[in-house]
Amino acid sequence: MEATYFLLFGGLAAVVAALELSKTSKDRVNTSPAFNSFKNNYLVVYSLMMAGDWLQGPYVYYLYSTYGFGKGEIGQLFIAGFGSSMLFGTIVGSLADKQGRKRACVTYCITYILSCITKHSPEYKVLMVGRILGGIATSLLFSAFESWLVAEHNKRGFDQQWLSVTFSKAIFLGNGLVAILSGLCGNLLVDSLALGPVAPFDAAACVLAIGMAIILSSWSENYGDPSENKDLITQFRGAAAAIAADEKIALLGAIQSLFEGSMYTFVFLWTPALSPNDEEIPHGFIFATFMLSSMMGSSIASRLLAHSSPRVESYMQIVFLVSAASLVLPFITNFLIVPSGVKGGSISFSGCIQLAGFCTFEACVGLFWPSIMKMRSQYIPEEARSTIMNFFRIPLNLFVCIVLYNVNGLPIGVMFGMCSIFLFVAFLLQRRLMFIAEMHKSRSQDWTAIDAREVEAEPLNL
Repeated sequence: MEATYFLLFGGLAAVVAALELSKTSKDRVNTSPAFNSFKNNYLVVYSLMMAGDWLQGPYVYYLYSTYGFGKGEIGQLFIAGFGSSMLFGTIVGSLADKQGRKRACVTYCITYILSCITKHSPEYKVLMVGRILGGIATSLLFSAFESWLVAEHNKRGFDQQWLSVTFSKAIFLGNGLVAILSGLCGNLLVDSLALGPVAPFDAAACVLAIGMAIILSSWSENYGDPSENKDLITQFRGAAAAIAADEKIALLGAIQSLFEGSMYTFVFLWTPALSPNDEEIPHGFIFATFMLSSMMGSSIASRLLAHSSPRVESYMQIVFLVSAASLVLPFITNFLIVPSGVKGGSISFSGCIQLAGFCTFEACVGLFWPSIMKMRSQYIPEEARSTIMNFFRIPLNLFVCIVLYNVNGLPIGVMFGMCSIFLFVAFLLQRRLMFIAEMHKSRSQDWTAIDAREVEAEPLNL
């Protein structure tokens, strides 16, 4: 393996260690022992759930290619996953508010385990079923667990500020450390032990089964709106009405869809972008490097969220600008650097530039997740939390499906350029969200001041 990969990984590891070790009491939030026990239980479960997802991530594209499928057919399989998440996943995920968030989390485990089992078959139809199951599981992963956490946190009477502690730790561990270990574990199973590209999927199924056992034994059930007279259509109407009535919720949904759509497009494209001429790249090690970058971002986010200034609505503007700049690099390098036609070999110079940009983007992803979770906890009403969060995923999945459908007709650089544009639009929407949030805060302070003056003047009127 080239020294470039080790230098990049080592440098990022040093930065993450420095960020964590240099934290002072001002960068941490004081919590209670009861909250710490609750938080640690959730972090264990969330880390196992994410391990089940991350073990598969670097090898989905690779597994399909070893079965003899081309980029177009692989794109169709990915479209099936995102389309399933948009259609079936939205319905199943929204049922969490009605049927229970714990039950939805268990359903995620079962669905994803079945998806892993289908990876043993080289048959296209079987793999398609696996992608559909995986799409449903993805919707549950990114709605049911967060909804359960927020509801349970509030039910137990913990300080609202402490949610940001759980969010940042969850991303640091589940989307960072666990992802790195998953990438290295996948590399060990596939390359070192030569068990084949399906081995990480078997490991994922085992991890998910362990997590499901913990959920069943230690989690209590909670609901959104427990009223019996609301069917699914009524829930959807209520969620749509809430989005239409509050511009902050609508902006938050658009921002999330634009960023996550670009992120999932990146997940599909980073492998062919770094090896356009079948260059030999260590998939698992690069994936671990990406996740180390994400850890760096989540570590920075934990510091920012521990303070009241700058506000999350403010610093996220910078995050979207930087992420837009990082994903425009493949588009720029295609013009400035003449691509080599030589097959095989090591990563090219343009590939190294893109790798640096991709690591920067992953750092933005690490900042994005706990920050968007914090904003969702502030703006989304509890009674329809899972339903609204899955509403947000409809345009996201539609966007990714459109991109993947045209994967053979558009150069990779152009697709990355489109993602960069969408991220810039997310920056503009974030500016609007900050303006509205500041305006509402100012009005609230004005009304509070008026009420205070009326209370002070009341004795004089007697």
